[in-house]
Amino acid sequence: MLNFFKKQKEVCNGDCCQTKAELSYSCSDCHSSTKIENNNDCHDNCCDGENANKSISDEDCCDDDDEVSHQIKQEKNMTEDTVYNYQIVGMDCVSCAMTIQKAVSAIAGVNQATVNFSTGKMTVLTDLKHIARNEVLKKVKQLGYSATLADELNQQASADDYLSQGKIVLISTIIFVIALICKILLQQAILTHFFFVLTMIFAGFKTFRSAWYSLNAKALDMNVLMASAAIGALLIGEFSEGATVLYLFTIGIYLQTKAVDRTRQSIKAMMSLTPDLALVLKNGQWLEQAVGEISVGSHILVRSGDKIALDGVITKGATEINQASITGESIPISKTVGDIVYAGSLNETGTIEVAVNKSASESTIARVISMVEAAEERRAPSEALVEKFARIYTPIVFVLAIMTMFIPPLIMNIEIHESIFRGLELLIIACPCALVIATPVSIVSAIGSAAKNGILIKGGTFIETAAKINTIAFDKTGTITNGMPEVTAAKALSGSLQNILSIASSLERNSNHPIAKAIVAYAKANDVKEFEVINEKNRIGKGIEGTIQGELFTVGSAKLFSLTNEQILLKQKYESEGDTVIFIGKSDEVMGFLLISDTIRETSVKAFARLKAIGMKRLVMLTGDNRSVAESIASDAGITEFFAEMMPEDKAKQIELLRNENLVAMVGDGINDAPALATSDLGIAMGGIGTDTAMETADIVLMADNLNKLPFVFMLSRATVQIIKQNIVASLLIKVIALIAIFAGVLPIWLAVLSDTGMAVVVTLNALRLLMKKDDN
Repeated sequence: MLNFFKKQKEVCNGDCCQTKAELSYSCSDCHSSTKIENNNDCHDNCCDGENANKSISDEDCCDDDDEVSHQIKQEKNMTEDTVYNYQIVGMDCVSCAMTIQKAVSAIAGVNQATVNFSTGKMTVLTDLKHIARNEVLKKVKQLGYSATLADELNQQASADDYLSQGKIVLISTIIFVIALICKILLQQAILTHFFFVLTMIFAGFKTFRSAWYSLNAKALDMNVLMASAAIGALLIGEFSEGATVLYLFTIGIYLQTKAVDRTRQSIKAMMSLTPDLALVLKNGQWLEQAVGEISVGSHILVRSGDKIALDGVITKGATEINQASITGESIPISKTVGDIVYAGSLNETGTIEVAVNKSASESTIARVISMVEAAEERRAPSEALVEKFARIYTPIVFVLAIMTMFIPPLIMNIEIHESIFRGLELLIIACPCALVIATPVSIVSAIGSAAKNGILIKGGTFIETAAKINTIAFDKTGTITNGMPEVTAAKALSGSLQNILSIASSLERNSNHPIAKAIVAYAKANDVKEFEVINEKNRIGKGIEGTIQGELFTVGSAKLFSLTNEQILLKQKYESEGDTVIFIGKSDEVMGFLLISDTIRETSVKAFARLKAIGMKRLVMLTGDNRSVAESIASDAGITEFFAEMMPEDKAKQIELLRNENLVAMVGDGINDAPALATSDLGIAMGGIGTDTAMETADIVLMADNLNKLPFVFMLSRATVQIIKQNIVASLLIKVIALIAIFAGVLPIWLAVLSDTGMAVVVTLNALRLLMKKDDN
């Protein structure tokens, strides 16, 4: 590989690949036909494009030569990127977002800019810091929009210094009505034209300004199309039509903006869950302090009725905590000393003192907000497909509009006035705004709805995948069962019971496995001593072994021992009763065993019944437990298909086999099931509120330990996909009807405007229905 790098040295070191190169793992792989001029920053620009995976070291990027690597490191240190996050106000549609993105990307010092219409956010990477930051704000203002840095959102900064959008609509309406009165009742041509032109000025000021800067940015967006149509109408003497275009367009955009803002409210609502101030213990006194300034280890006081400001552990007091803001479950949970509490939860009864264990930025609710924001930024497959269509549709219809204006009068018996009028109508419907926003507003609404119900969905792709799932595989322990097994009995076959418990507890004390915790708890309850263990070795899926006082001992399943016929019969007897048998001993001697049982969650039984009711074809249980226990649990839970005695890698292989027949979702705790979650088409982790790993590894996270939330995931996903389809079909159908009506000469210009902006409002309102979805079970 290094030899290949050397062959590419002259090319790669001189002209690194464009940042939008395809997936690559080395500079030699990612060269595109377009090079970046005067680029001396190979590591930052090569192999790290918009879709690239940054997976190589500085030394490997362009060459293994020391001098070149040293140069790269120097240049990398000189060009550290600063990331700025902005909130953009005033975007009318996706094409407007693309105009802003294109214009900001062209600013000197800006290395990358991405704008997301659905969330109204822009991320800018720059190496010129405040210079580029000011230029970004200036450029966005020139384009007719308002940009505010994310950390300054509380300061009512706005670039709209002339009038608010609502006031523009109100004033435009008054002037437009006066114009209609002059035309219909007074029949005063001069006054009529004056007030129609005045309507165009008030209603179209922002449109004309945005259109001008869009043209400068070589972008063909909705503002350009509407402005062109209005000016065209004015030039052919159709004052009322031009005013109608801009007036209805302004109203449509106002309504659309209000509707889209509703889809963005879920994040804002989540951000308001935690208080800004908290009572902190300082020098023996409780003093108010900003939450962001409170450090880990501090003690905070939470009074009855207050919201908890930071994650931590209760050190004094007992109370009832409502965790609905995170888990979606409003039933209060009893908490006392030693229990963990989470920021954003409501303290309903007693006063408690909490030792902070996570900073504000690292709290569970902060991480959920961050992940929801990231999820809303990710595009669904259908969104990308629609945007590709839109990029082709708009220029085609634009060219068709120009041709319609001037060609028919030359070859057909059609007046120039009529042909221009038809061309103007084509310009109006050339922007596929309703079609383009059909998917993103639906996805954002669905993600927000899920978050309110205690479900974290990490992107539109997973919503679309969940809608197609008809097979679900479940881990047993901690998913179907409570995950809190208990030792119900212990028996010594040789030696004392105390000694056997001491060996088992000593070997298992460092393990996080639920069964290990149960063994240690049982041993402590029996007041046994612990031994020092060396050469500890985890036998994944089987047990654990280690050396105690010079002898090798083992705790685990029967797979680690050579059982006698009598011991096999004992094992079969207890397993038939639903117990798990854990053996303790040496490789050649079984010294004793423990009986362990786990109970099925009540919510699991309900969840399986609901999943069957919504049409899930296969529900499969995967477990490392023995067949008898697995059969007993599966039967009680209402599952007919199960696979027992499976190692983690066996679960992953079984998922692969299931995927040969259907799309498969895997539900687990996100820790021991990581291989299976990764192998499945959709990984779902349960109990994310207490598990960082679950939040990181899965595609969808059920924040509560409640499997009954799972049916809502699939119902919401199916409803989302259904609404996306409705929006796309309706948008396309309206466009087709409008095109036919235009060429038939029966479409009024005001109806052409409504077919575009009106339809955008309709699809947005349709998507908003998802925000009202609630899991009542």
